[in-house]
Amino acid sequence: MTFHDYKADARRVYDTLAEGGIGIVPTDVGYVILGISSAAIWKIFEVKRRKPDKLNAMCGCLEMHRDLHVLEDGRRAVVSAIVGDANLPMGTVAPGRPDHPALASLEKDVLHQTTDEGTIAMLLNAGPLLDELARIAFAEDRLVIGSSANISLQGVKFRAEDIEPEVRAAADIVIDYGLARWNRYGRSSTMIDVARMRVVRYGSCFDLIDDLLQRRFGITLPPEPERPLE
Repeated sequence: MTFHDYKADARRVYDTLAEGGIGIVPTDVGYVILGISSAAIWKIFEVKRRKPDKLNAMCGCLEMHRDLHVLEDGRRAVVSAIVGDANLPMGTVAPGRPDHPALASLEKDVLHQTTDEGTIAMLLNAGPLLDELARIAFAEDRLVIGSSANISLQGVKFRAEDIEPEVRAAADIVIDYGLARWNRYGRSSTMIDVARMRVVRYGSCFDLIDDLLQRRFGITLPPEPERPLE
């Protein structure tokens, strides 16, 4: 038994995005704002006051990771251990498969903002709603693109009611599941370039991911630089 109908909610969100709309949905690492079309994605940039050179990430699931990321088996085992065995969220960066129909479906400007030297970033295991939404889109060779639902540099929002009114007003659909699971970290997802085992962003669950990598794979990531006192 679950509190939420993830499949029905994901379908409602996808139908909205597929028609050019914008959605705000909960993940385990905070609320995110999403689009599929170029117009929707650039509207998100505008309302967030996000710099136009910032890269996009995509909502991901393991099927997408398997089909879109190009990795050797040992590095796939790392991803599987983190997001599967340990059930942790991770922004996963790796070389992409440019000839895949889902990537080919992106409008040119969106594709440019979603790839970096051939790599693509996808958020994996950030909650059942996001997983289901990614699967629905991917089954139709489409990708859902997004970022945190907040004004840029104003911090991830872990409750829907904390999202700035102008950001929330930009959405055609908002799904509210209450407080995000990993809210105590006060940060977005940890993001790792798995091909090069490089930390792109220190975030939620980094301590758990780092411990797992050391114990199971003998991989030691650079420690997070000390954050300045606020």
